[in-house]
Amino acid sequence: MVNYVVKAGDSPWSIAKKYGVNYNDIVAINGLTNRKNLVIGESLLIPINQSKYREEIEVNGFIIPTTTARDKEIVDQNQKYLTLITPFSYHVNENGTLTDLRDDTIIKEAKKYNVSPMLCVANISSSGGFDTELIGRILNDKNIQNTLINNIINTLKRKGLGGVIVDFERIPPKDRQNYNDFLQELVRRVHAAGKYLVGTALAPKQSSVQTGPWYEAHDYEAHGKIVDFVILMTYEWGWSGGPPRAVAPINEVIKVLNYAVSVIPSYKIMMGVPYYGYDWKLPFVQGGPFAEALGNQEAVIRAEKYGANIKYDVISQSPFYNYMDENRVMRVVWFEDSRSMMAKFNLVIKYGLRGVSYWVLGKPFPQNWALLNSMFRVKKL
Repeated sequence: MVNYVVKAGDSPWSIAKKYGVNYNDIVAINGLTNRKNLVIGESLLIPINQSKYREEIEVNGFIIPTTTARDKEIVDQNQKYLTLITPFSYHVNENGTLTDLRDDTIIKEAKKYNVSPMLCVANISSSGGFDTELIGRILNDKNIQNTLINNIINTLKRKGLGGVIVDFERIPPKDRQNYNDFLQELVRRVHAAGKYLVGTALAPKQSSVQTGPWYEAHDYEAHGKIVDFVILMTYEWGWSGGPPRAVAPINEVIKVLNYAVSVIPSYKIMMGVPYYGYDWKLPFVQGGPFAEALGNQEAVIRAEKYGANIKYDVISQSPFYNYMDENRVMRVVWFEDSRSMMAKFNLVIKYGLRGVSYWVLGKPFPQNWALLNSMFRVKKL
């Protein structure tokens, strides 16, 4: 695959003729079926120079359950490219029990396609945020931890899952070792219960001494020794409540990977990849309206609607554009395209990583899957 940046006067027909490829392939790969016009600056994937050798990787996709029909549709559309699928999430209660999740459709569909459904447990409270006090209480009470591990194992068995991903965030820094000890016991007991995998989600640290509530209790070196794999949450530099910028700037992702591979075996590392972008109101005001999350293909369609030209930031290796909405309000959109995804996939090869983990499945992004399929073979467990 190669990337082609659309210029004035281009059409799918003219591009197909220029490269000597099938017009229908360009339309399908780039999701152009219902598009009237191309956008200047838009990146299209052109199916040439296909490599016969493709490295094998594992691919995880987080998914937020919605309706039976929608959950089935998402699994059916993406199953070919997934090793694991992880409904998000089972919330941990202060007594060690787990809230249930309506994930039966996802699990049933995943198994039809040899995709391993995973259990994700998170310290999210009823208010909807990661709860520092809640996880602090759990990590300081062995009885609650024992109950929690029992409930994790029982859920794995009852639902026929492939393993568990622990997503504990905003842990009190003082409980760093307690978290490591909990994981050690969790892995010991889960492995003894069957052929289950145990993974953790880690904040994107760039050094062992990085401070802040999201980072200090995440001990990269310890997790690299204890669990089967880690997911680096290498996204959200640009986030809905913060200043506009690339969601996963490649220069920042590289800093995280450089540190991670120095203390974690690369074959245990799954690089997080954003499956979304954001649309911010300008000028940005701290504490003002949050940015709107949108799909990557949706971002290009929006640029077409408002007549915006897409630009590409070479430092972050991410596309963006500005436009004026119906209320004459200026806005800026940062998202992912075939160029930014290729840059990320090249890091998987460069660092010899286990694979990638998407947050979060649901919005169409056909370029991503075409590119992934051209560069890698997806492992099935």
